[in-house]
Amino acid sequence: MLVLVSPLNWGLGHATRCIPLIQRLLDEGHQVVLGGDGESLMLLRRHFPKLSVLALSPLNLRYSRGHSQVGAMLRAMPRILWSSLQDHRLLRRYQREYGFEMIISDNRFGLYTPGTRCVYLTHQLHICLPDGWHWLEPLAHALHARIYNRYAEVWVPDYEDTSRCLSGALSHPEKFKIKNLKLKITYIGPLSRFTLPATSDSSTPTKTYDTVAVLSGLEPQRSLFEQQLRERFAHSEQEVLLVQGLIGRPRTTIHRGHLTVVPHLSDNEMRGALLHAHHIIARSGYSTIMDLAALGVLDRAELIPTPGQPEQIYLARAIDEARGRCRDGRNA
Repeated sequence: MLVLVSPLNWGLGHATRCIPLIQRLLDEGHQVVLGGDGESLMLLRRHFPKLSVLALSPLNLRYSRGHSQVGAMLRAMPRILWSSLQDHRLLRRYQREYGFEMIISDNRFGLYTPGTRCVYLTHQLHICLPDGWHWLEPLAHALHARIYNRYAEVWVPDYEDTSRCLSGALSHPEKFKIKNLKLKITYIGPLSRFTLPATSDSSTPTKTYDTVAVLSGLEPQRSLFEQQLRERFAHSEQEVLLVQGLIGRPRTTIHRGHLTVVPHLSDNEMRGALLHAHHIIARSGYSTIMDLAALGVLDRAELIPTPGQPEQIYLARAIDEARGRCRDGRNA
C-alpha cells in the first residue's frame, strides 16, 4: 500500500509523533512518502532519508512575545486557511501522479480527497480556548468537526480508557453539543519515538546531567524560554544540559560553567539524557508528554506551558493534578 504521511509544521511535536507511525507502516511492508514543510519535514527526512518527499504549502507561524496568543492566532487564521487550500490543491495534483491508497494527515486540514482512505490524526477533539473565550468553544468544536468529517477516519494518539489517557478532556470530551457529527474515532494509543528500540549504545550517555531542559515550540517564545533558563542556571552548581530544539543548526556544543547547550540531539542521545536526568524541564506539549511517559520519566518533569497556549496550560494542570492523586494514594 502506498501511504502519504504529513504532519503540521507547528513546532516539532506533530513530526516526532509521526515517526513511530511511519516506522510501523514500513515494518508492515507499506511504501511511505513524506509530505510537509519546514523543520517538521526536515526532521522526518533525517529519520527516513531514503523515503520520497513531497513539498506542501509552507506555514511559517509565530507567537507573540506576551502572555496572550489571541492576537497572534487571529492574525494567523487567514494564513492557516490559505495554506489548507493550497495543500488541498497540491494533493489533487500529487494524487493524480502517485495514486496514494492511504493519506495520514497530522492536523493538516486540507489533505483529503474523495475515493481514498484519508485519516486525520489529532488529540484535540476538544478545543481549548483562552480564559474569557470559553463561550466560543462550541463554535470551535463545530468548525473543527467540519474539517475532520471530510476524512474517512479520525485517529487519536491516546488510550480510549480515560483512567489511562494522557490528554484528558482534550481527546475525551464528555459530550459534543453539536448535531449531525459523523464521528469515526479510533484511539490508537500514545505515539512516541522512544517506544522504538534504541539503535546503538549511544542511548547510554557519556555524561549524565542533574537537569535536562528541552526547548520546543514557535518563536519568539522558544527563544524567550531559552533565555529564562540560561539566566536560571547561569550560576548553578548543577550539571545542566539545555537542548535548544534547533534541528536546522550545525551540531555544536557550548559550555558556560556547569551549563551545556546543544542545538539538537539524536533520538538515542535524547533518550539517554532524559533517562539519566534527575530533573527534566520542558514545555507541556502533548508530544513531549507522550515521550516522557514512554520513557517513564514524566514524574521527574517540570512542565512549563507556553504563555497564552491554552492546550499546554490545560495539560500541565492535568498532569500536576494526576501527580497529586498518585501521591495521595501512596501516602494513604
